[in-house]
Amino acid sequence: MTESKAPVSSRRSERSRRAIYDAALALVGEVGYARTTIEGIAARAGVGKQTIYRWWPSKAAVLLEAFLDLADQAAEAVGPGQYEIPDTGDLEADLRHVLRATVDELTSPAYDAPARALAAEGVVDAELGATFVEKLLEPQLQLYATRLRSARRKGQVRDDLDPRIALELFVGPLAHRWLLRTLPLTHDYADRIVDYAVNGLAPRG
Repeated sequence: MTESKAPVSSRRSERSRRAIYDAALALVGEVGYARTTIEGIAARAGVGKQTIYRWWPSKAAVLLEAFLDLADQAAEAVGPGQYEIPDTGDLEADLRHVLRATVDELTSPAYDAPARALAAEGVVDAELGATFVEKLLEPQLQLYATRLRSARRKGQVRDDLDPRIALELFVGPLAHRWLLRTLPLTHDYADRIVDYAVNGLAPRG
């Protein structure tokens, strides 16, 4: 009897954890982060409040883990290697492709609300912010760095290019416009970022 209880308990815990993930993401999207509470998440997930506190210290920690799980599911759905920036030999085309995909992600309702909540909470909670950067943002930034290093090896960009600084020319403007919400985030805007960053601002001959 003892041996049969462990798997059942494990399955129950996994179901509860996933229900909590879904509840946290749904509530933040529906009522906003400020009005989302541990009590609300517990009620939505059909678990006791103490179950959540046993696994996480705060609603921010719940949301972060749920959001990271959402990102993992998206990566599994598209398959291995699909999240890499393509290397077709045309740097501008490859960057336009990934920036357009980023625009679609940033404007997706499933992504927007939890991402904004975590970005804001990460400013005041240094530990949560560092985890968010380490586990989600940094791996994405490294994809840009890898593609830019390839372009440097092929002579498509200047020899002294610093990939870490260069990638900020692409991701920085998108993040800025997304956070401020003052102007629309569109594919055309993404294309213009690539044009300005790759070709510069000087008049063309």
